[in-house]
Amino acid sequence: MSAREFIRSEVDHEKFKEELEAGTEKLRELDLIRSLGYETNDGKLNGLPFALKDAICSKDDPTYAGSKILEGYKPPFDSTVARRIKEKGGAIFAKTHQDEFGFGTASITCAFGTPKNPWDEERCCGGSSGGAAGLTAALDLPHISLGESTGGSISEPAAFSGVVGLTPTYGVVSRYGLINFANSLDKIGPMARNVGDVALGLEVISGKDKKDQTTVESEGNYTEVLNKDISGMKIGLPKQYFDIAEEGVSEAVMEAVDVMEDLGAEVKKVELEMTEAALPTYYIIAPSEASTNLAKYCGMRYGMEEEPEGDFRKYFSKIRGEGFGEEAKRRVMLGTYTRMAGYRDKYYLKALKVRRKIINDFKKAFKEVDVLAAPTAPMVAPKIKEVKKMDPVELYKLDKLTAPVNLAGMPQLNVPCGFQNEMPVGLHLLGDHFDEKKILKAGHSYEKKRGELDYPEV
Repeated sequence: MSAREFIRSEVDHEKFKEELEAGTEKLRELDLIRSLGYETNDGKLNGLPFALKDAICSKDDPTYAGSKILEGYKPPFDSTVARRIKEKGGAIFAKTHQDEFGFGTASITCAFGTPKNPWDEERCCGGSSGGAAGLTAALDLPHISLGESTGGSISEPAAFSGVVGLTPTYGVVSRYGLINFANSLDKIGPMARNVGDVALGLEVISGKDKKDQTTVESEGNYTEVLNKDISGMKIGLPKQYFDIAEEGVSEAVMEAVDVMEDLGAEVKKVELEMTEAALPTYYIIAPSEASTNLAKYCGMRYGMEEEPEGDFRKYFSKIRGEGFGEEAKRRVMLGTYTRMAGYRDKYYLKALKVRRKIINDFKKAFKEVDVLAAPTAPMVAPKIKEVKKMDPVELYKLDKLTAPVNLAGMPQLNVPCGFQNEMPVGLHLLGDHFDEKKILKAGHSYEKKRGELDYPEV
């Protein structure tokens, strides 16, 4: 049963609660979640379960952003997305594990365990929203997961875990109550097993919010585009993206493109010349913003604390040294360096100028086509032991196909499109700013023709 069918059905909530609790037991074994329990709400969502990434605050629920320094923190308020879920009759039943503060591509930096991929428990779920994606692949009950993307942290884990993940245009969903990674890049979005359910999820959480001045009015009914055909839709294939991906991944994506062409779409190749510049640009801007956001974690107001003794600088250093993981420390140091006097113009401000060129690169492409189609990730999900052997630069390169569109703040949709080595491959559909409906229409048309996936039993 899909989430859309669930909210329209007569549900025995007591029986459903028992089934959900049984399902969450295995999710905990896979290090995917921290369970909160399930309590139904009255409203049009009919008690539909939602899982929130551990960086999204919900009142009185432990929320750690995957970090030891926030262990024990219980927000005294709801994030805007949590409030909207509750007001519309949804039920928040779990917090999903993630990379610490979103710093990672495989969720191995989480202080509370590395999420295991339901398709192969030796492999990672991707990151940083790995727990959210893995939960959706593992839980065979109606639900929606919310992830958060800074440089690809919805699309990439969705691809690795074989689920649908929608990253909306920056500003479509409020960031109020999100534990920030990088303010100009962070975007909350839904994950589910099908395109229709992520469209429903976006309807629930989107819209203008007086607590976040970057938000815009919602486009409204995102599910209305489902079942509309894509005849005449122009789909662009960025050559640079297919060159980066492994051959088997590119072949699976091209088979999906062929399906959309058979459905009436027009396909052409396009150039995105700024692709190679995106990754270094991202890894200047994102750590720069992260280092400022993490400055407030010092053992005084949130999470980890001790009895202050001696000089306050030594106390702050002790708490941060013990509370932050290795990757968090690395990004704080990198971001602090790129913002220092004498380096700000050379690195940070220059990166902002390159970011504008990346946006213009996409805008040029969208003058020719409606949607771009590409591989989501350059490979299928790697094994956890292999990821742990990678050096930081190798890990950062996993973001090569998702960093550009995230820097541009444009919407993107991952749809499972095949398999390589028995692991899911993701088709990435990219749209111009506020063109969520176009990518949802394209993704749903392909998904209908593809048919339902057989998810692994866990």
